[in-house]
Formats: sequence, structure tokens, C-alpha cells
Amino acid sequence: MTQLRRCSGYSLLELIAAMALSVTVSAAAVPEYLAARDEVRASGAVHHISGRLQRARMEAVLRSAMVGVQFTQAANGYSYAVYVDGNRNGVLTRDIQRGTDRLIGPPERLPDQFAGIEFGAIPGVPPVDPGGTPPGTDPIRLGAGSIASFSPTGTSSSGTVYIRSGRNTQYAVRIFGETGRTRMLKFEPRTRQWKQL
Repeated sequence: MTQLRRCSGYSLLELIAAMALSVTVSAAAVPEYLAARDEVRASGAVHHISGRLQRARMEAVLRSAMVGVQFTQAANGYSYAVYVDGNRNGVLTRDIQRGTDRLIGPPERLPDQFAGIEFGAIPGVPPVDPGGTPPGTDPIRLGAGSIASFSPTGTSSSGTVYIRSGRNTQYAVRIFGETGRTRMLKFEPRTRQWKQL
């Protein structure tokens, strides 16, 4: 009597079940991964912009001159660049266009450094300041010239810059005029409140 040798391994049915389970777990994990990646990028962008504004403030103090960060809208989104006052009347759009206020480094764009992140506001988001003007379609709330200006004494113009992700995570960077300091905030959709980071 010959004994049948038993083959060790998996049956086709077992392999299909394992693959189905693997696909299901992956499908559940991918959205969580994408949301986490989006959150990290948006948070990084907010910290970057806050740091850029604080660096412009320090440039103003070190140079003993007005320094401004100008935000410019184009067809492909917003860019921002830092300028130093060349004629002691502040950093102004017309002086930038004439070349009087000099550029201190190349213009930058958020999506070039943080994929999927841009200056913007999700529809219906309230303003950072109670009673203030909501951002609507204008995420750069710095006045007519869209310039955050910093003085040699460390003070600045006031305003808010709104930043959003492709998955509708909303952040803002608030600039306080008296101190020139910034505050980073995140919008919580469930409570419809801004929370300081």
C-alpha cells in the first residue's frame, strides 16, 4: 500500500482569500494615509509661511529699513517674495514695479514646496477675528497691496493669510501689527472655530 504524499502549500482558494483580505485592508488604509499626508503638508506650509514672515521682520530690524512680503496672484496661483524699501517710504507696489524697492531673493510658490497646498479658503470659512471680514475668494487679507510690511522697530502691518489643502484642511497665519509677531491657527469644521497651534 502506497501512501500518498501530502503537499505542503496553499490552495488556490486560500490564495484568493488572502489577496482579497490584503486588498480590503489596503483600501481602508489608503484614505487614512492620504489624509495624514495632506495634514502634514498643510501644517508644514503654515509653519513655513509663518517663518518667512518672521524672517522678513528680522531683515527689517537688521537692515534698519522697511521690508515687505508681497503676495501676488497669477493664473497658476499665488507667489510671494520679499522686498526691501529703497526710498524710505515703505514697500509699495508701485516702487516694486519701478525697481525702487529691491527683491531680496527669488519669488516662491507654496505648491512647489508643499504639493497640493495653496493659498485659499474653503467656502464659508469664518474670519480668524470675530466680527472681521471672511476671506471669501481672497485668501490674502493684508490690505490693498497684499503686502505684509515690517518696520526696523519690529512692528508690522496687520492681516491674515489663509492656506488650504486639496482635502480642505484650512489654516491661517495671523500677523499682529504692534509686535510684528505671527500666530498659526487651524480651522475645526465640527466646532466651526479657529484653534491656535
